[in-house]
Amino acid sequence: MSVKGLLHIYGIVRNFFFRLLNKEFLIFLFFLALSGSFWLVMTLNETYEKEVRIPVRLVDVPDNVVLTSDAEDTLSVVLRDKGYSLWAYIYGDKVREVSISYKTYSKKNGTGVVSSGDLQRLVYQKVFGSSHIVSIKPNKFEFFYNYGLKKRVPVKLYGKVEAARSHNLEAIELRPSHVDVYGSEAALDTIDFVYTQLLNVTNLKDTLVKTVELRKIKGIKFVPDKVRLSAYSDVLTEESADIPVTALNMPEGKVLRTFPSRIKVTYTVGASMFRKIHTGGFRITVDYNEIMAKPSDKCTLHLSTVPAGVHNARMDVSQVDYLVEEK
Repeated sequence: MSVKGLLHIYGIVRNFFFRLLNKEFLIFLFFLALSGSFWLVMTLNETYEKEVRIPVRLVDVPDNVVLTSDAEDTLSVVLRDKGYSLWAYIYGDKVREVSISYKTYSKKNGTGVVSSGDLQRLVYQKVFGSSHIVSIKPNKFEFFYNYGLKKRVPVKLYGKVEAARSHNLEAIELRPSHVDVYGSEAALDTIDFVYTQLLNVTNLKDTLVKTVELRKIKGIKFVPDKVRLSAYSDVLTEESADIPVTALNMPEGKVLRTFPSRIKVTYTVGASMFRKIHTGGFRITVDYNEIMAKPSDKCTLHLSTVPAGVHNARMDVSQVDYLVEEK
């Protein structure tokens, strides 16, 4: 038999087995899908308990009312029902939100409370008749309001920002530095400043810019409710300067001379501040009255003034020889 004939027979056998296997595979897929459908129907027909998160929104709020609590919140509702009903809650849009009327529940003292029973009634209006509420958290909805009463207070950082080793924290800025606080008159009387949320930053080597929310207070609204924190870190460099000694409280007609007359001061400063440091900002003093009160062969020096931005300033010596002369 020729090679062409063998190839022809091979093609017939291959096509036969391919059609056979393909047919069996399709039959397998059909029965797999059928059994899966039966399983899904039986499963969804069972009764389950499932937590469903339902948004709550306060509506019908007058224009002259300022809400000092969140106008929107979320209820965690555990519902008992058939699987297909729970599926509609979780993956569908059966319960979009529960609306609470401001006019119905607001009181004259600046608060409003929707009881657990009223919450259940409002939720039952949104779910299938077959669904049963097992629990609701929180068990009541509370809101606070006023008519525009506010107070402007400073913002403080709650936490710490620390520079890395061989770096210095040059500055921390909060912008805005003050916010408007809305609340009842009694609550505003107790608030002199507000804190940010807890923030701890260590090993800072560069500039940090971060948006930080304010620490919430029940029944209080902040405008704005977040601030922008900027922290500036700089590499430290060590420098030195020779500073003259200045005598204080010298009587008229007398002069105090120290040996040496200039003292070396070593200090660290941020690299960006180096060129802004003037040695005239350092001041080393010796007090004539102190010398007279405790006579000695040496006088004590005081580094009384250093320029802004200088850190860890120190003199090479703290006592020197001196001489008091008449002019």
